[in-house]
Amino acid sequence: MSYSIGDADILKEITGSIPARKITTLAGPSGAGKTTLLKLCNGLISPTSGDIFIHDKNINEYAPIELRRMAGIALQNAPMIKGTVYDNLALPLKLAGKNLPKKEAASFLEDVGLDEAFLDRDSKSLSGGQRQKVSIARTLVNRPDILLLDEITASLDPASSKEIEQLIVKINRRYGVTMIWITHHLEQARTIGHYTWVMMDGRLVEAGESTLLESPQTEKVKRFVEGGWS
Repeated sequence: MSYSIGDADILKEITGSIPARKITTLAGPSGAGKTTLLKLCNGLISPTSGDIFIHDKNINEYAPIELRRMAGIALQNAPMIKGTVYDNLALPLKLAGKNLPKKEAASFLEDVGLDEAFLDRDSKSLSGGQRQKVSIARTLVNRPDILLLDEITASLDPASSKEIEQLIVKINRRYGVTMIWITHHLEQARTIGHYTWVMMDGRLVEAGESTLLESPQTEKVKRFVEGGWS
């Protein structure tokens, strides 16, 4: 699978598989194409050539709404709409013409370690870590099979980052959600990910169990790892 914009090749002949019900981390320098890959998995953009399959079905065979419910995405800046935390949690179902009972909304908050009192909080008043938890809870409202996580701890302090890491592991274990997590922290990629893809210059350079970061097979990845631990 490849993706280009004009004459610029963003992703070049990516071939691989993401294990179901596991956490796969995407590592690599800025500009490697990691975020572009997530957008392709969510149907926000389409490959220039090649195909993407989810559950053995070509991604093009899914209706866009069905696909984005099945493959939820959480972003680094955890965007919130104006209003309360409840308004944000209810948004996915509201867009589908449905209502989210407050009791059910409270259970989603409980899943991410926030109590029911947060439902009436103004989303603008949340800390960075709380916003990210609400963002993750909102993706869970659609009960996705897949979670796409784009550097969701990059803007957080170490304590908040650790809370989000523990949350992601808990969700993966409890619900068996397949996760693809872009992270620039190689230690995070190694310890949280069951598997890791290392991308460089739009190519998949190495892939396998996350222990590959301890003993890379290629010189390029070895240099990256030696200079990139954080």
